[in-house]
Amino acid sequence: MAFPLEAVPNFSEGRDQAVVHSIGEALGARAALLDVHADADHNRSVFTLAGGERELIEALVEGVRVARKLIDLRRHEGVHPCVGVADVLPIVAVRPEDLERARACALELARQIGVDLGLPAFLYGELAWGRRLPELRRGGPAELARRMANGELEPDFGPPTLDLSSGAVLVGVRSPLIAFNVNLRGGLGAAREIADLVREDGGGFAGVRALGLELSGAGLVQVSMNIEDWQKSGPAEIVGRIEQEAARLGVAVAGTELVGLIPMGAAAEAEQAGLSFAPAQILELRLGSELGGELDEMLG
Repeated sequence: MAFPLEAVPNFSEGRDQAVVHSIGEALGARAALLDVHADADHNRSVFTLAGGERELIEALVEGVRVARKLIDLRRHEGVHPCVGVADVLPIVAVRPEDLERARACALELARQIGVDLGLPAFLYGELAWGRRLPELRRGGPAELARRMANGELEPDFGPPTLDLSSGAVLVGVRSPLIAFNVNLRGGLGAAREIADLVREDGGGFAGVRALGLELSGAGLVQVSMNIEDWQKSGPAEIVGRIEQEAARLGVAVAGTELVGLIPMGAAAEAEQAGLSFAPAQILELRLGSELGGELDEMLG
């Protein structure tokens, strides 16, 4: 058997559990569904899938089809930036040697979304000469529609105009990353200041993207992060820096949150900061338990 690829689609619904369940059913009927993380304040659900190229493409196309039917982006409210009901669909090469397979899978996925579903599909990251998600999400769906209408942006696949009820789909390919949040008891200004300090763009940690967000439902604020290369910037040192900055600003750390799964090596590194993860949260263990003994041998 070929080593599985991973996909981590993000859909713009985290409050209506019936909608989240319907999307999960569509995905899980066609690929191995490893994890679901729904967040009401973000109003976003992150699914983790594994399978071969055909299984992932079929699952994701059907998931987008269901999301388009059940979610109206014009009524969407949430603190996480987004431009589509199926906002971002990354294909993940769990092993470096599978990166070319992941690229081909992502390109075919974007083509089917654009041509077969008729939704604008934009490539990002290394599939699009480094174009980043914040560039595409800037200003939300209305701004993206304006930029498409005046010719500033053209989708890589699909129609040249944007339907504001469904938006666009952003498709990329990457290595495993860690989506990790630190919650704080304090003001939004403190979360934003700390996010500025830890993100790479602000002179912080290499490969770290961070936002300061308000979680009104929980009465907290959050430093929401993507750690793109944990071997360069591990969770333990990042959390340590956030704790230092929180103490300096007089705010308390209320807890941490993993979104999706974490590579085994990163989980071991995170133990240095007193962070622990259940076996069901470890990427390699979930792959082995869902996809069988032959895969266990490949994982070593």
